[in-house]
Amino acid sequence: MLNRLGIRSRVLLLALLPASMMALVLGGYFTWLQQSELQAQLLQRGRMIAEQLAPLVAPVLARNDSAQLERIAAEALEQADVRAVSFLHPDRSHLAHAGPSMLNQQPSGGGTQLLQRSGNDATRYLLPVFGRHRELAGERVPGEADRLLGWVEIELSHDGTLLRGYRSLFASLLLILVGLGATALLALRMSRTINGPIGQIKFAVNQLKDGNLEQRLPSLGSHELDELANGINRMAETLHNAHEELQHSIDQATEDVRQNLETIEIQNIELDMARKEALEASRIKSEFLANMSHEIRTPLNGILGFTHLLQKSELTPRQLDYLGTIEKSADSLLGIINEILDFSKIEAGKLVLDSIPFNLRDLIQDTLTILAPAAHAKQLELVSLVYRDTPLSLVGDPLRLKQILTNLVSNAIKFTREGTIVARAMLDDETEDSVQLRICVQDTGIGLSSQDVRALFQAFSQADNSLSRQPGGTGLGLVISKRLIEQMGGEIGVDSTPGEGSQFWISLNLPKARDDAEDLPPQALQGRRMAIVDDHELARQALAHQMQDCGLDVTTFTTSEQLLKGIEAAFLAGQPFELAIMGVNLQSLAPERLGQYIQRLEHFACQALVLCPTTEQALYHPHLPNAHGQLHAKPACTRKVRRALLELVQPRRTSGEYKVPSGQRQPRVLCVDDNPANLLLVQTLLEDLGADVLAVDSGHAAISAVQDEHFDLVLMDVQMPVMDGRECTEQIRQWEATRSAPALPIVALTAHAMANEKRALLHSGMDDYLTKPISERQLAQVVLKWTGLQLGSPTNERGAELPVDGNDLKVLDPEEGLRLAAGKPDLAADMLAMLLASLDADRDAIRCAREADDRHATIERVHRLNGATRYCGVPQLRAACQRSETLLKQDDPEAQRALDELDQAINRLTTVARQSA
Repeated sequence: MLNRLGIRSRVLLLALLPASMMALVLGGYFTWLQQSELQAQLLQRGRMIAEQLAPLVAPVLARNDSAQLERIAAEALEQADVRAVSFLHPDRSHLAHAGPSMLNQQPSGGGTQLLQRSGNDATRYLLPVFGRHRELAGERVPGEADRLLGWVEIELSHDGTLLRGYRSLFASLLLILVGLGATALLALRMSRTINGPIGQIKFAVNQLKDGNLEQRLPSLGSHELDELANGINRMAETLHNAHEELQHSIDQATEDVRQNLETIEIQNIELDMARKEALEASRIKSEFLANMSHEIRTPLNGILGFTHLLQKSELTPRQLDYLGTIEKSADSLLGIINEILDFSKIEAGKLVLDSIPFNLRDLIQDTLTILAPAAHAKQLELVSLVYRDTPLSLVGDPLRLKQILTNLVSNAIKFTREGTIVARAMLDDETEDSVQLRICVQDTGIGLSSQDVRALFQAFSQADNSLSRQPGGTGLGLVISKRLIEQMGGEIGVDSTPGEGSQFWISLNLPKARDDAEDLPPQALQGRRMAIVDDHELARQALAHQMQDCGLDVTTFTTSEQLLKGIEAAFLAGQPFELAIMGVNLQSLAPERLGQYIQRLEHFACQALVLCPTTEQALYHPHLPNAHGQLHAKPACTRKVRRALLELVQPRRTSGEYKVPSGQRQPRVLCVDDNPANLLLVQTLLEDLGADVLAVDSGHAAISAVQDEHFDLVLMDVQMPVMDGRECTEQIRQWEATRSAPALPIVALTAHAMANEKRALLHSGMDDYLTKPISERQLAQVVLKWTGLQLGSPTNERGAELPVDGNDLKVLDPEEGLRLAAGKPDLAADMLAMLLASLDADRDAIRCAREADDRHATIERVHRLNGATRYCGVPQLRAACQRSETLLKQDDPEAQRALDELDQAINRLTTVARQSA
């Protein structure tokens, strides 16, 4: 508050506040002191008047002369402040009174002393009169000195004293106000002597601020103010000199600029010409790189394709090893070419990003699946964690995002000798239409120093040059990733500690897409109990989250022994686990022991999937009863595992190898490619899948073929001599327009097409594109998509076991039961006894479900019985259960007949068991 006061106000406050405080304190004190003295004088005068009247009225009281007493009382009223006077008998009865009635009550008490009682308005005195008072009046009566003659009563008014006190107070206040007024006048006079010079200083400063540097201050009449004025004058002089120097410099600089403008204009013309030349050179360089990369990729695609075909043929292990080396080398060379092309596109500013829906979890898991062999070769654990609050259906460029993740994860694998690599996706922020996504790749590798981090995102450099020859690469991966992330509007960074590991992270804002229907938990898996075992805590946690998202009731175990004990206890308690996933490796579980565990699990009606490193699949494969369906590679891919679980719960029929579905004609496909190797590769793949293929090597031949024959689909290479794929497609579309013919689906075959190139292909009239190298699955999918005709597919790796004739199997096989019980007779007997004890209840439940026409309940009861028969020596009943469950799930009309046969198999087993007992 004081900061807002001016100098005059502060001077007034400084002068008046202490004076006022002192005047009030002293005035109040002296007024109170005077009032107290007046009150004391009043009381003293009252006592004196009473004591003076006592000798005067003593003789009269002795004579009881009331008239004389009346006269004395009337004369006493003449005294100042005396209000009333009374004379009393010794018994205090009235003898004489003068004045109004007394205000205060009579003082209580007796004795020989003066009594008094004070009130607000008056003080009453009561004094006894004795015989000795007559002696003071001149009458001496022997023996009566102590005799009480009567009483003198006087009441004094306080009004006069109060009036004198108020007059004194008024005089004090008047003196205080006069003193404060004089002080204020003096303070105002002093403030003017300060405010005046300050006003002059303020005016001079404002003039200087407005540019009037000639303004100066005169003498202000005070030593301190004169020093201030002199300082301001010197500052004004300095500013004036500096302004003149600055103006001179500006004039000189203006002249220099004017002289240089002509030179700059000439240089601008030269720079513009140089810029045009640089842009043209950049365009030529980009076209050269694109053409050269295509020319290099074309034979590489042929090498990769025919290497893949050759690996399917009968070869010696050494030849397969050589082919694997060729394939790896070709893949590495293709990756380097792609990186150089990407870098060139980014540098030229011609990279256009796609904006299509994709599934985040599938993208991360697919990336880890591709890189898993390299990690498992170094015995590294790969884990993907997608936090549950993170939306999975997003819109962006999945190809580029996958390229970034591939770079980050492959770098982590290169520079990690042991431990774990974790890819995490989490939600930083979320709005109604978009999410702020954060993806981290954490490793336990060599780590990076601060100097390495600074050079990390520079082109053609690697973090640790001493290791550059070991992992190889161009050093462009992180640079391309950084440019791509920045073009997507995100950020990329790294947190690292040397010797402890690194964590690369990307932060990206992506729009939401509609929910992916394939991500909804399958109804067939809802609520089923599942057991999970993995010795790696993080992998176990990630797998548990994935299975819970599929709607399963998950329980985790740390070792296989704990898993087996838990499943056995649950089975005996009547709440069995239906499914189990075992994450194993050679350190945690030997392959031969895995087969025994699987048998024990199936004995307790629990079907199992096995996850192992890609480098150890061949070792576990022979020890599983259905390795093609039960054995999967780490890390777990949610959709693959979900399909495998659905296959366990709802098995499908097997299909023949490379057979086109019955009742469907062969699709007619035209292949166009100028490279004989690529053309032969695509033709071979399609013919192996059951298609009718015509192969041509030029655009002109393709147009002639389309005009002469009917085709369901055209696979068109983009870059061809004379007539490329775009021009060929445009001419085919023009020919179709003249004939009003339906558009023939044309799919481009391109190598590593950029987003803008893909749009150009679609704009030229093509319907779709395939990126080389092409796989059989891609060909089958694109043919089905554009023609509606299904190509043949390889035999399912895991199909349902075909039912066998129950009449050829034993009803009860003790040897098989003993083998299924791992050679333990007691366990075999217990398992058979448990099965026989529940047969009647199971048969009644199946019959009730059939009568109620409840297909789901029937499948559930048959499935439960089927699981119980798998670890007992009852081959005929097991086959009947398997056949019934398969036909029920396929909704086959033969299912009811199979259920009748199942009922008969139960009767036969019951009869044989009773006879054996």
